[in-house]
Amino acid sequence: MKHSVACFTIVVRCLTVVIAGGVSLVANASANAGEVTFATHIAKIMYDHCSTCHRPGQSGPFSLLTYEDCRKHSETIAVVTKDRYMPPWKPVHTGIDFANHRRLSDEQIKMIASWVAANCPEGPKDQMPAAPQFTDGWALGKPDLVVKMQSPFKVPAEGRDLYRSFVLPVGLPEDKWIKAYELRPTARSVVHHALFFVDETGSVRNQSERDGQPGLKGMNFLRGIGGNFMERGPDRLAGGLGGYVPGAVPNPLPGDLARFLPKGSDIIMQTHFHPSGKAEVEQAELGLYFADKPPAQRLVPIQLPPLFGMGAGLDIAPGEANFQIHGSYVLPIDVRGVEIGGHAHYICREMRMTAKLPSGEKIELLYIDEWDLDWQDQYQFASFQVLPKGTELSVTITYDNSANNPENPFSPPQRISWGRESNDEMGSITLQVIAVDESQRQVLEEDLRNATRESLRKRIQSQATGLAALGGGPLGKGGLMKLLDRNRDGKLQEKEVPEKLRDRLFDFMDNNGDGELDTEELAAGRRSLDSILDRK
Repeated sequence: MKHSVACFTIVVRCLTVVIAGGVSLVANASANAGEVTFATHIAKIMYDHCSTCHRPGQSGPFSLLTYEDCRKHSETIAVVTKDRYMPPWKPVHTGIDFANHRRLSDEQIKMIASWVAANCPEGPKDQMPAAPQFTDGWALGKPDLVVKMQSPFKVPAEGRDLYRSFVLPVGLPEDKWIKAYELRPTARSVVHHALFFVDETGSVRNQSERDGQPGLKGMNFLRGIGGNFMERGPDRLAGGLGGYVPGAVPNPLPGDLARFLPKGSDIIMQTHFHPSGKAEVEQAELGLYFADKPPAQRLVPIQLPPLFGMGAGLDIAPGEANFQIHGSYVLPIDVRGVEIGGHAHYICREMRMTAKLPSGEKIELLYIDEWDLDWQDQYQFASFQVLPKGTELSVTITYDNSANNPENPFSPPQRISWGRESNDEMGSITLQVIAVDESQRQVLEEDLRNATRESLRKRIQSQATGLAALGGGPLGKGGLMKLLDRNRDGKLQEKEVPEKLRDRLFDFMDNNGDGELDTEELAAGRRSLDSILDRK
């Protein structure tokens, strides 16, 4: 939906420009528009910022490798760059510089408008820079290890966007540290982003949906994580490896930093597919580049609100156009910020993380004023952000569940709450940091665990009605099984549980992800509930 709306908007704007003779486009253009030529100015902008995606076999809908390519699509280029729809770079510039940014400067945008207004002069051919040469191989050279989707996934030609999670089996016999990674989709034109998570137990590879297709819907891999959700879920949700968006250059972590990949673990890839009008088959490969040795300092994720907003009260009534969730955290030690990124679904409108230093100074670490789930990226700071002990990190995420939001997946709008499916919602910003003093890292990790535990406690308390039977109430200790086990097989299937309680119970209790709850899982869930809620 989002892509079709965006493309329609571009077409309408381009037609408006043509009809109006291009007046609106060039209102701020240079008076000396004739001085701007493709050879001397525009080619380098296209090659540096556009051609990575806009070339054969990539996600861009047309190629921008030659003068003729760019002249043919010049009106569209002017519109989408003026509106900053392209190139895709969502952070608003707040004084923070990011490595490998794709953002065009105001001057570059004006040059494009001037060039189009002057009827796209080519300029002297001897000043034309050479078109970029793209290798068919790996951008960073041969990976240390290549992992692959176990089975191909068929993406239909038409229909709604799809969110599917796949296991990339790794299962190495020893711990490794990932310095960089590169995804190589086989159907690049329909892959619009992917997020990567670590399954430390290797248990998710045995899960499957009942639709006969490879992989799991949405983020259903959060079920069956090789241990009770309340014990292992927070680490799973916060411990992402990063993500992929088309055109992003593989970006090794600075210095000796690397991400931990425990022995025996697999990588889970959640992929967003956008049908292109042509049936495609996807079986992506992920190239992993390992560090030679463990880093001197270990990355620690600070996710606000924790658990992708699970306990933040994300319950949005239809028609609500300005719903917000918040998260805050005070640093217990001195840290340095390395990387930052956000995650949400369709109806998110904007997200912001601010750091208030003990001195009172405020730093806006990330501000996205027009969220687009198609361009979820990880933003590595050009230089580490120094955040002393006592700094308060604050996050605000805003949602628009009104009929005026063209990205709303429902028409008319429906109530949307926290959930794993694409039509549900989530929301968080994750800041990756290192401790200034590595010996203090465990202080930060323990404090974050407590903060996440408190968030989970709030989530459970908000679901108290549905989960009360697992506590000390009249249905505790076997009563729930007796009440709901209609076929008397000693297990609870999803169809036996009232619909409004299914996610509450199965998210927290279904340890092996088989869609059933046995007495052992219910007992483990009850013990975890008692622990988190401090019940004896």
